[in-house]
Amino acid sequence: MTSVLYDAPGPRAKRRNLLLSVVFLVLLALLLWWVWQKSDDKGQLKWSLWEPFTTSEAWTTYLLPGLGNTLRAAALSMVIALPLGAFFGISRMSDHRWVRVPAGVVVEFFRSIPVLLLMLFANEVYARSGNVSSADRPLYAVVTALVLYNASVLAEIVRAGILALPKGQTEAAHAIGLRKGQTMTSILLPQAVTAMLPAIVSQLVVIVKDTALGGVMIGYTELLNARSTFAANYADVIQSFIGVAIIYIVVNFLLTSFASWLERRLRRSKKSTGVVLGEDTVEVNPAAIGGTYGTGGEGGGLPGSKTYT
Repeated sequence: MTSVLYDAPGPRAKRRNLLLSVVFLVLLALLLWWVWQKSDDKGQLKWSLWEPFTTSEAWTTYLLPGLGNTLRAAALSMVIALPLGAFFGISRMSDHRWVRVPAGVVVEFFRSIPVLLLMLFANEVYARSGNVSSADRPLYAVVTALVLYNASVLAEIVRAGILALPKGQTEAAHAIGLRKGQTMTSILLPQAVTAMLPAIVSQLVVIVKDTALGGVMIGYTELLNARSTFAANYADVIQSFIGVAIIYIVVNFLLTSFASWLERRLRRSKKSTGVVLGEDTVEVNPAAIGGTYGTGGEGGGLPGSKTYT
């Protein structure tokens, strides 16, 4: 069995892939064993170093508030960046040059600037404006930078997802009299969402992780920033980094799991939209065939045929 992208592996290729998988697992197990032994030799596996994670004060004072700020900044950035990215992605495909060119300039400009630089610039702008308090300034700067950068990336994802659809979809929509706006909202976007969802989720995971840049550079008290205070008062540096890394893994795993569930649900709903009509629900117009279906009587019916009403 072959595909457009690859040839299905044969017996030899399957054996080779199985052998490589076994070798990789063995090497991975040896690496983990070596790390475990080195950590044990350095005393990093002592319970006293990991015990702070079992205290409620460590979670309620440092880790959970930091995680809450991380999710807060990420959620605000997602809510704003998703519709903004869809808007610029659709604008880049406009037939009007005065819409397409400015949208392309905005997308290419902010997509080319590192998100860390955007955070520093936004923080400086809010500091000079004087309209944002010093307590809220880091959050505003983080959200602004994440929105500008990720909206431009999401715009390209949306544009690529729509352009990947067959041109026959657009031509069929125009053939039945739909306008361009109706074609986009009713035909193209609903089909493209399922194809775009994995790439969109990957970008949302990037948003969650990039909030850590605000904690490092502009003092936003997110999870990684709270880790430093937690390590200084309760835990060792290595243990605190491992604990925070596990929290990030769990959060991103939950996000990707929800997206996978949503993608499967969307695919099932699209497959179940077809309706099959039974024989007793079909009406036949006799005039369209040239006579009434009877049993060989008047009207040119076919002998032995049934009468449908």
